[in-house]
Amino acid sequence: MTATTLKQEGGSSSQQQIPWWAGNARLTDLSGRLLGAHVAHAGLIVLWAGAMTLIELAKFDPSRPMYEQGLILLPHLASLGLGVGSGGEVLDTDIYFAVGAIHLISSAFLGFGGIFHALRGPAVLDPKAFPLFSYDWQDKNEMTTILGIHLVLLGLGAWLLVLKAVVFGGLFDPVAGEVRLVSPNWNPFGHLLGIEGRHWIAGVDTLEDVVGGHLWLGLLLVAGGVWHIATKPFAWAERIFIWSGEAYLSYSLGALALMGFIAAYFVAVNPVVYPEVFYGPLLQVGLDRYPFFEQGGALTSRVWLANAHFWLAFFFLQGHLFHALKARGFNFRTGRVELAAQQA
Repeated sequence: MTATTLKQEGGSSSQQQIPWWAGNARLTDLSGRLLGAHVAHAGLIVLWAGAMTLIELAKFDPSRPMYEQGLILLPHLASLGLGVGSGGEVLDTDIYFAVGAIHLISSAFLGFGGIFHALRGPAVLDPKAFPLFSYDWQDKNEMTTILGIHLVLLGLGAWLLVLKAVVFGGLFDPVAGEVRLVSPNWNPFGHLLGIEGRHWIAGVDTLEDVVGGHLWLGLLLVAGGVWHIATKPFAWAERIFIWSGEAYLSYSLGALALMGFIAAYFVAVNPVVYPEVFYGPLLQVGLDRYPFFEQGGALTSRVWLANAHFWLAFFFLQGHLFHALKARGFNFRTGRVELAAQQA
């Protein structure tokens, strides 16, 4: 079964047959439909978060440690200082229900938007009417502007954690065993530079450093985003990058793989961001065991959360390599580079 997509070429149009399993590749030149796919994807993510929060809450037993019950979302909420008191004791589960319900309601609106743009909205958005959501893959300035917008949004997300820690109730501190407000450390770079402790950034051992790191990270992301929005790519950047949808997908998957590997290690060895009272004891890391991360044979939330991050990152890396090779003209059917990568 194939799907037909309409491809715009210099004011004219042509029909292109693309198999259904190509996914969003069918929508490469259909900005309106691709917007619908993105919104619908966001709706599915939010739906999962809301539904899983309520499912975990339904099976949650306050008399047992969270890490023995196969939970990951409730421990995240507890680490943010929601519903817990001294020693990590759960005092209020209503907040967990509220979080789950808000996510479910939000997913309905996102799902409606995705369906609308997938079925009823214009297949190709008018650049004059929708300047933020229309695009041309070969327009280097437009692509870096989109990159800049994403960086700004990521920076604002980092600052939301800072606000939660400093103003809105604080975070759970496993050292003190209490939920407290946190004053960010404005010089949290010792772990990043490898001059303090073990485990690189995963060795961060105070909430002050964690929050200070997010403060600086948000600043760098927002500044970088504004830079990319306001400037055009330098000549050297135009030369070394491939400017195509396939290449952008490979870059994104590569970044996800890197973040996944870092997150897996962070989950395994860090007791401050992932408190032991919620996730279980810290793990041993090695290539000679399965799971890759383990803790004395006990299948805690920390064990399978770390392993899930690791294996997802592994497959993201394979996707990065696959699409990077395709972007450079490699044909997997013939095993040859048949066409030189086109750069506008």
